Amino acid sequence: MNDPKLLGEERIGKLLWQFSIPAIISMLANSLYTVIDRIFVGRVVGALAISGLTVTFPISLIIMAFGMLIGIGAGTLVSLRLGENEKEEAEKILGNAFSLVIIVSILLAIICLLSLDFLLRAFGASKDILPYAKQFIGIILLGTPAQYIGFGLSTIIRSEGNPRMSMIVMLSNTFLNIVLDIIFIYLLGWGVAGTAIATVISQTAAAILVLFYFTKGRGLLKLKVKNMFLKKEIILSIFAIGMAPFFMQIASSFVNILLNRELVQYGGDVAIGALGIITSVAMLLLMPVIGITQGSQPIIGYNYGAKNFQRVKKTLILTIAAATLISTIGFIIVQLLPEIIIKFFSPDPALVGIGTQGIRIFLLMLPIIGFQIVSANFFQAIGKAVTAMFLSLSRQVIILIPMLLLLPNFFHLQGVWLSAPIADFLSSLVTAFFLIREIKKLNRLTRQEKDRT
Repeated sequence: MNDPKLLGEERIGKLLWQFSIPAIISMLANSLYTVIDRIFVGRVVGALAISGLTVTFPISLIIMAFGMLIGIGAGTLVSLRLGENEKEEAEKILGNAFSLVIIVSILLAIICLLSLDFLLRAFGASKDILPYAKQFIGIILLGTPAQYIGFGLSTIIRSEGNPRMSMIVMLSNTFLNIVLDIIFIYLLGWGVAGTAIATVISQTAAAILVLFYFTKGRGLLKLKVKNMFLKKEIILSIFAIGMAPFFMQIASSFVNILLNRELVQYGGDVAIGALGIITSVAMLLLMPVIGITQGSQPIIGYNYGAKNFQRVKKTLILTIAAATLISTIGFIIVQLLPEIIIKFFSPDPALVGIGTQGIRIFLLMLPIIGFQIVSANFFQAIGKAVTAMFLSLSRQVIILIPMLLLLPNFFHLQGVWLSAPIADFLSSLVTAFFLIREIKKLNRLTRQEKDRT
């Protein structure tokens, strides 16, 4: 779909299907290679290697945070500008986003590499898992610019009305990564370094596809040199909207650090490995929810910019319903097959024992997480960054961190696992309050628009 006007004219159900299916496939592809990485590492290298990869996750989240700050912020702005029929302004946003991802990714990689040992030890790496962690993340950091281009700018591809191309980028990334994992880990025996090299090569291939699309391909928007010169007002607008997912990821990084430290205290290195498996499974189960949320974003953003509030509300309701169904199916799978899921990653008895109990408790509130994610991102899609940031942080920081500091003192390892579902439940209540208020406002605006016409 290269005509953004269809976002305001096509049937909502059809649009949501067209945009969400490619986005879901893209997000599943984006998480699938992470899951497969851990399966390969756990079965070939060992349980401690999974722990090594897990302890690097806070760094990965920090890297992702800056990518989302630029990519999602720019993508949302592009949708709004296209809804206002300002294509030239949208191309300026694209050019500035490209320059930002290059500058930020290089600076971030340098800073992390120079302080790698300190960061990993601070994040909970013991002497046994530090070598695995350092080897993996050291190579990943070298590919940060490619990761930013592939992930960050593909968000803009969706926002301009071409979710299929965004899906192709993600699928090519995943497929190549899986093939290279087999070659580097199984055939060549490169272990943890092999999975990191496979990831960087795959991300580079995805970045090349994205750049080709915006320069020589059929993109509605074109990447032009004249638009790459940074402009203060565009940067501030990108950061203002992208701040919510940015802080969410930074908060997730902080939470993972705290989780690692609590798990080491009450369960040892194996518990960290169990967390790595649980978060990988959670990511895989929630990526369809995030995919449908991203699929709805250009529809909501365009129609909000065009003041078609009835379509905004209908898109929101359909997205929440679909996300709830998806997350409920995930919940059923986890509760029925926890031991089988953990054994996919590693047959280690200690890891299976801790992981089986942990995954059931940690993901206890999956059915309502879909609602919370969609609703928080809805505020981002309509440009209300402060509300979106607060709702995202309510689940990741405001409630979860106090739970992590309190519950393990009474329930030890079980207290660590219990912190997540309690935070999920309470944050969903807070989100429902804000969403009901916003829906009432949309109803009022809809009546006002009808009165004008």
